[in-house]
Amino acid sequence: MADVSFARAPDDQRHMGLDKPGEEPAQDDAWSWTAPGLRRGRLRVRTLLAQRWLSVVGQVAVLLIAGLALKLRVPWALCFTLIALSAWLNVLLGLASSGQRLARDGEATAQIAFDILQLSGLLYLTGGALNPFSLLLIAPVTLAAATLPARFALALGLLAIFSSVMLALFHMPLPTLAGAPAPTDPSPLMLWTIVTARIFGIVITAAYAWQAASESARMELALNVTETVLAREQRLSALGALAAAAAHELGTPLATISVVSREMARNATSEEVREDAELLIGQAARCREILQRLTEMPEAQDAVHERMSLVQLVQDVIEPHMVHGIRVEAVVNGPSGETAPDIWRRPEIIHAMTSIVENAVDFARSEVIVIARFDARYVVIEARDDGPGFSPEVLAKLGEPYVTTRPGAEGSRTGHIGMGLGFFIAKTLLERTGATVDFRNGRRGGAVVSARWPRPALEAPGYTGV
Repeated sequence: MADVSFARAPDDQRHMGLDKPGEEPAQDDAWSWTAPGLRRGRLRVRTLLAQRWLSVVGQVAVLLIAGLALKLRVPWALCFTLIALSAWLNVLLGLASSGQRLARDGEATAQIAFDILQLSGLLYLTGGALNPFSLLLIAPVTLAAATLPARFALALGLLAIFSSVMLALFHMPLPTLAGAPAPTDPSPLMLWTIVTARIFGIVITAAYAWQAASESARMELALNVTETVLAREQRLSALGALAAAAAHELGTPLATISVVSREMARNATSEEVREDAELLIGQAARCREILQRLTEMPEAQDAVHERMSLVQLVQDVIEPHMVHGIRVEAVVNGPSGETAPDIWRRPEIIHAMTSIVENAVDFARSEVIVIARFDARYVVIEARDDGPGFSPEVLAKLGEPYVTTRPGAEGSRTGHIGMGLGFFIAKTLLERTGATVDFRNGRRGGAVVSARWPRPALEAPGYTGV
């Protein structure tokens, strides 16, 4: 067992958060209420036109079947006038704008409102609320709930509900077979039961669609943020590799410059030439010192840049958080007599575990411990704090985007204001490396976050050098 504690704080503190302290996320009235900066899917004009053409074809087909096959008495002229009005609107909109253009929220709302009113007109002519096809009023409201901001979707939902109520009060008789007596109207109780069921259908279906679309948009935004974080970490890692390569490649020409400059200084024909040669020697020595500092950076100190020891990993994870008045300690242990393995340097792991430790520091009372364990099968890294732990409500949703109880900047040790994306990003990044991530409360209190990898997925093979 190896017990490794790091007490030295770095000269500068890295901040791994996504938000700047004191900076409020941008908001837009047209965006969803679910989370700031969250934009749900918008409709293309082509999509609205295609939906309306589909409705036109369906309405014509139903009328032809009702009139020609079932011989029902239908007010043909008025019904086909409403259908033609919808078709002409589609033609005009198709000629007026590109189908690939995204419809503005107000424009999409107006078009869907027209669809509701046109369908309501057809239902008025064919039995009103007694017409089984009045169920189709749910469709445009569901489309609005899935694609439009909440206030527009709510307005369209109220329009559909109003239409349902009006169709129960005012409508023409339900079409019947030629020569058959007019059907008797259902009792008021039955009629309003049907209307109430339709209204509940509109509300519940729209709510389901709105929730599903919002969740999808939340997840998409969070994954985009995760990709951005990962790309940043990979660029930083690549910069360290570039520095190490530059130091190695520039060493030989600098040595040549030094040798030639000394020869020039010894064989100088004048004092001016000798001073210039000595200046070259001094500048070459300065370049070597700069390159030496580059090779001493943590990103380039290994024999192979892509490798690092498990001990170095936990050191990199805890070092940025040793300046907040909380005792931060790392422990690496494994089978007796076995040294900790070398692992691949993965920017995803470093960023994710650093973010997890930052969260632990914010909630800890006095201590945070990072434990790295290894055996023949697994490598486990665990962060523990002595804080209040996860509440049952948060624990049930932890790992999802926009779940947070982090204090504001004035009450946060690290000064980080979060959007609730930290654990989601950390969990996503760790799982991409093959880890199984677990969140729980410790037996003695405090929060415990652990990541476990199969050892072959993380361990770097032995390096013999050259």
